[in-house]
Amino acid sequence: MSKPVVLIAEELSPATVDALGPDFEIRRVDGTDRPALLSSLADADAILIRSATQVDAEAIAAAPKLKVVARAGVGLDNVDVKSATTAGVMVVNAPTSNIISAAELTIGHILSLARHIPAGHVSLSAGQWKRSSYTGTELYEKTVGIIGLGRIGALITARLQAFGMEVIAYDPYITAARAQQLGVQTVSLDELLERSDFVTIHMPRTPETLGMIGTEQLQKMKQTAYVVNVARGGLIDEQALHDALVAGEIAGAALDVFVQEPPKESPLIGLPNLIVTPHLGASTDDAQEKAGISVAKSVRLALAGELVPDAVNVAGGVIDPYVRPGIPLVEKLGQLFSGLAHGEHGGLTSLDVEVRGELVDYDVSVLKLAALKGVFTNVVSESVSYVNAPLLAEQRGVQVRLITEADSPEYRNVITLSGALADGTQVSVSGTLTGPKQAEKLVGIDGYDLEVPIAKHHIVMSYTDRPGIVAVYGQEFGEAGINIAGMQIARREAGGTALSVLTVDSPVPAEVLERVREAIDAKVFVEIDITE
Repeated sequence: MSKPVVLIAEELSPATVDALGPDFEIRRVDGTDRPALLSSLADADAILIRSATQVDAEAIAAAPKLKVVARAGVGLDNVDVKSATTAGVMVVNAPTSNIISAAELTIGHILSLARHIPAGHVSLSAGQWKRSSYTGTELYEKTVGIIGLGRIGALITARLQAFGMEVIAYDPYITAARAQQLGVQTVSLDELLERSDFVTIHMPRTPETLGMIGTEQLQKMKQTAYVVNVARGGLIDEQALHDALVAGEIAGAALDVFVQEPPKESPLIGLPNLIVTPHLGASTDDAQEKAGISVAKSVRLALAGELVPDAVNVAGGVIDPYVRPGIPLVEKLGQLFSGLAHGEHGGLTSLDVEVRGELVDYDVSVLKLAALKGVFTNVVSESVSYVNAPLLAEQRGVQVRLITEADSPEYRNVITLSGALADGTQVSVSGTLTGPKQAEKLVGIDGYDLEVPIAKHHIVMSYTDRPGIVAVYGQEFGEAGINIAGMQIARREAGGTALSVLTVDSPVPAEVLERVREAIDAKVFVEIDITE
């Protein structure tokens, strides 16, 4: 019998090949040579890549035997995950391979800011001796504010506590118990900015977090404070940061990531109180070797038909065809749930995934994983998979239950995600699949009945039921050029609280959302963008 063919399309460490072992035929190709790549994929069972090789729909179509795409790193921008999933191809990456490297780079930037190490080096290399120009500050007994207390945030916490620093954190999705376990005080974002001597941000880049540190936030910081971003470009508004640094509103900043990479003609580059590095977060030999070994092990598991811990698009185990269409539905319900839960209510403490109807005759455990994947997709900096989603819940102290009930009076099947937040607030969303095309429908929010096709952009708002409200927000959105593609209003009684769910064709600018919220005096007003 011929051995399965594993195609290595980029330079990987010898340890990666060693981790694959002798059970495969190893072939090599230059992944940037498109004709050679497509030709080599014809009989490949697996392909190992880094960031230069584009595994898009065309590449997947050229690989009829392909079972797994393995990215030796974290990002998957060069892999068409949707096309791979449609073709039944597993996609794996190495989500934890660079977390120590990223955490240590953050510490390096903080130390460099505190002690002016890069500027001192440049000065002395130029033959100057300016000791008094580079007087720094100790980290001891200073306060560091960590925005995003995931795995990288936790690693940074431990390291900076060893310096004798006080660590405070802002993370709407961390529980008090988890924060206490880490020895961290959780505070509001405003309080974190006002108190911190150093601020470091470790959030995913989403519509909600893009530009989350802007002019208003930078003005809340001390003039002696520093801000660091090694997470994602754009989390800090670059123009606002430039203005704050030039005006001396903060002491300095350090960036490893940028909106445009490389940052061509950026006014930030060259500022004397800014330290920059060229996206070095994962650029250590250790991280690269860990990534290679990790995905090599995943390839072995995948080609053996076993559970793959770092699969990003396939859950472990056999999934019944009747259950499979519910997976993307539940992921989207999870994103809707986290959008509604986001706010000042504190972290999620418990989540129930309730499955009603004919589905209970099958193994639906994958739907609990799908729910967690959806809940955490846009709220943590890590790549979220079906396997690491339960770990993310465990790290945050979230209790998760799967509940099945055969009785489903209104729909053949209905799935409800309901959860409790730290302040006791309850949030729930329900969905189902309807018709021969299995259309995804949102059928309930917090006990309000509705039936809305799930789309890419939704606005959910609740307000006191009274005449003229639809005209108010209809006019506001119309004047802003926002097209309302669909709308449904639910209420329990006239004059009570009404819940309105809008489907819009494009994201809505923050200032428009705020105008509408104020105009209708909304109790709840949330824009939710669904990530495919």
